[in-house]
Amino acid sequence: MTGTQHGPETTGASTGKSPKKKTRASPPVEHQFKPGNPGRPKGSRNKVTLAIQALLDGEGEALTRKAIDLALEGDVTALRLCLERLHPPRKDAPVLLELPAMEGAESAARAMGAILESVAKGHLTPLEASSLNGLVEGYRKALETTELEARLRALEEK
Repeated sequence: MTGTQHGPETTGASTGKSPKKKTRASPPVEHQFKPGNPGRPKGSRNKVTLAIQALLDGEGEALTRKAIDLALEGDVTALRLCLERLHPPRKDAPVLLELPAMEGAESAARAMGAILESVAKGHLTPLEASSLNGLVEGYRKALETTELEARLRALEEK
């Protein structure tokens, strides 16, 4: 035969055995935390972070002044850094949408309908609608819980 073979052994085709899945194995027992040792405390930092922080302590004002000077000289990266600190990107915005008064489960259904209609008309993005749906759903769950509690209390009083 020539130098290359094209059988199941070389192409990776099934040979009747299921391929072994690569899984993340647990560390050996001697490397696992012992009882009473929860590991690194929450909020602790590694040594490199602490070393960098020690180097920067007391230099914050000078570094800030240098970044501002570079930005004023036209350094685009420094300018972007300064502007991001002055006016960070907005992560959320108010949504202008008139919803029916929330007074019960029926009004929650009408509110969901109004949200869906606003998405269909392009007044809301699907992401904004999803956030609003979560609020309406939270309201509906609170109503449901309150109603179930009232029913349970009435049954216990009988």
